[in-house]
Amino acid sequence: MSSDALLDEDWIVPEWPAPARVRSLITTRRGGVSVAPYASFNLGAHVGDDPLAVAANRRQLSRQLPSSPYWLNQVHGTAVVDAGASQLRLPTADGALARTGATVCAVMTADCLPVLLCDETASVVAVAHAGWRGLHAGILENTVAAMRVPGSRLLAYLGPAIGPRAFEVGDEVRAAFVEVHAEAAVAFTAIARKVDGSGGWLADIFLLARQRLARLGVEAVFGGRHCTVGQASRFFSFRRDGVTGRMASLIWLSAA
Repeated sequence: MSSDALLDEDWIVPEWPAPARVRSLITTRRGGVSVAPYASFNLGAHVGDDPLAVAANRRQLSRQLPSSPYWLNQVHGTAVVDAGASQLRLPTADGALARTGATVCAVMTADCLPVLLCDETASVVAVAHAGWRGLHAGILENTVAAMRVPGSRLLAYLGPAIGPRAFEVGDEVRAAFVEVHAEAAVAFTAIARKVDGSGGWLADIFLLARQRLARLGVEAVFGGRHCTVGQASRFFSFRRDGVTGRMASLIWLSAA
């Protein structure tokens, strides 16, 4: 599959110099059977969509993969599970890794940042669901630690998420990041507050993630170009639409 090319279903093949054995894929909202407001390739079984439509979309996705995705019960937390070793079905976690071939790690998003990770020798892959809460709490730190590879030997790809011109947050979000790392201040741009006094900042979640990864020694970071809010025909966005579907970011090691 060519780098950052679109498949028939308009899925994204991430553009990053990962080893050949590392495979990754990010779905969009196009190409499925769900109807509005979940049109059309919704993979979330927890958002109110017709279960039969979700099942059909998931079957279509699985046909493009070596195995069915290892889905997580995502809670904006920091738990990471070894998808290749766990016997749990739908574990409560926001990160997954695999060291064995054909185990497909997956997270679902609709504005939160999906982060794909691999090492330079293709011995381990991982994916993290990094909304601002999980990002602040340490989901990237926990995922990298679970991979048991020095950050300098890792590559990361930042998938579609709410962009820096759309992610309005309040003082509490900015303060939470800046109190942990002062350099996070540059990821926030002041804007006019709303009538009720809320808001006041635009947050760059891509930059916040890059800063966290850099502190872990991960300098080879790619992606971070797609805004879910601004591309309504291509991506689901909870911030934009409220009731909406979910996309999947997936990574696995080929069997050979």
